[in-house]
Amino acid sequence: MRFEVAGGDAALSALLKTVSLTQTEMAAKAPDPQDVFAAARADYARLVAALYDRGYYAVQVSIRMDGREVAEIAPLDAPDRVQSVVIEVDPGPVFHFSRAEIAPLTSGTTLPKGFAAGAVAPSGLIAEAAQAGVSGWRDAGHAKARVADQSIVADNRAATLDARIRLDPGPSLTFGQMRMAGYERLRPKRLAEIAGFPTGKTFSPEELDKVRARLRRSGIFSSVTLTESETVSAGNTLDADLVVVEDKKRRLGFGAELDSLDGLTLSGYWLHRNLFHGGERLRIDAEISGIGASSKGADYALGLRIDRPATFDPDTNAFIETTLSKQNGEDYDLSGFDIGFGLRHIFNDRLVGETKIELAWSDVDDDGDISYFRRLALPSTLTWDDRDNSADATRGYYAEVGLTPFLGFAGTGSGLRTTADLRGYKGFGAEGRFVLAGRAQIGAVFGPDLAQTPRDYLFYSGGGGTVRGQPYQSLGVYALRNGTQRTGGMRFAALSGELRAGLTDTIGLVGFYDAGFVGLDDFFGGDGDWHAGAGIGLRYKTAIGPIRLDVAAPAGGDTGDGAQIYLGLGQAF
Repeated sequence: MRFEVAGGDAALSALLKTVSLTQTEMAAKAPDPQDVFAAARADYARLVAALYDRGYYAVQVSIRMDGREVAEIAPLDAPDRVQSVVIEVDPGPVFHFSRAEIAPLTSGTTLPKGFAAGAVAPSGLIAEAAQAGVSGWRDAGHAKARVADQSIVADNRAATLDARIRLDPGPSLTFGQMRMAGYERLRPKRLAEIAGFPTGKTFSPEELDKVRARLRRSGIFSSVTLTESETVSAGNTLDADLVVVEDKKRRLGFGAELDSLDGLTLSGYWLHRNLFHGGERLRIDAEISGIGASSKGADYALGLRIDRPATFDPDTNAFIETTLSKQNGEDYDLSGFDIGFGLRHIFNDRLVGETKIELAWSDVDDDGDISYFRRLALPSTLTWDDRDNSADATRGYYAEVGLTPFLGFAGTGSGLRTTADLRGYKGFGAEGRFVLAGRAQIGAVFGPDLAQTPRDYLFYSGGGGTVRGQPYQSLGVYALRNGTQRTGGMRFAALSGELRAGLTDTIGLVGFYDAGFVGLDDFFGGDGDWHAGAGIGLRYKTAIGPIRLDVAAPAGGDTGDGAQIYLGLGQAF
């Protein structure tokens, strides 16, 4: 096969060979004549379209099979065999816009770069400009904006293109009614409340996207379809049609994570959707961690949470949750119970806030010395997340800030617990195969002294969530019983850095370094101390996130205990 492109442009020649179906068919070991013939007939349009999209409009394409022009061969007279194929393409000159006009436009419309007189005139740019103009009007409330007329004239002698597009904005519309279908167990009133369809507001595609997002994140439906009405209703209103398919009522899930020193963690949950036919969701979580750990016993936790979407407004969920736990730590044993009521508000696709009022009890056994902690708390978090993939981010940022004011009873102190978790990701290299990932964590408790602070409010460092290569919660402070008993600190900081490299489409290699600090009442000084860990890891990408295998060893501090292995699902952060 011979493929010739006049002008000697190597990049253009490579592009056209990629577009050509004939090229692909002839590369087979035993090309089928019928398939080659069909591919050649299709290549006329494919090659011309590819050149139009790069501003070539005086295109000449010749495709000959055994000396015969394919376009002149009748479809039912296809050859029985093919010995040679010759494709000759003369792209001609690159055309430039002599005129590039689109009107009328609404204020704020941004046309694609290059749609201007004197610029190269690819055909796709004209379509992009038309779409930008229509989208601008739709964003301004004109839902039925359209291209009313267009004039595109090529001057072959001057190698120019005259492009004029006229838009018809149509009337400004407001949202009308939302017609609903497909619901079975869910009450229609609650479906409307969850959707939050903005009847009476000026039309906006963004508002429709918000309705779809609310319905999908409710977890009730396996399918959500919301479409605009084809016709405008009385009073310049636009109705919409919603069709939903409810998901299965119940769901069961399991998880596992392995740490060579801290043992196996098993978790599971049971989920019931649409509990009271109003979109309520019941979730029961159970976890056993530290199975087979070398330095402590197993920990147990059982939690229950009921969420009700669209409480007070479509973007606010109310919830009730309670947790029963038993921790068998190296320093102390804790039995705890808490119950709380809270609200979760979604400000936008990236920003979420949550707050609750919580009553908590915990009994702590410090080697036979029993302490009782009772508190009323208001834990609140604000989360910003614009990562491209929460399980395997390659770009974006994540930030979670937590504030927990608490009022203690019966000898428990009162104060404020603060936390922050900041993460950033930057991809680079060919096809983004390399990713730099960084994480900073910080925490502090203000107000009570150490002995009066609930033990589960204190901070440790070490393990998969802070410093890999160091045993779990191996770094604390010695401040109780005249400095002879170790416990968590009132100040905490940790830094982590990773370089992730994609070796293939599914296998990746990671190098990382983590460092952590725990102090009594000062950051980076006083009675505090640092430790660090470093290692390498393998990643195997799956549809639900990468399988993670990390091997790490101590790189600083005196809490190390040899190399450790971590196995889990998803990146470490």
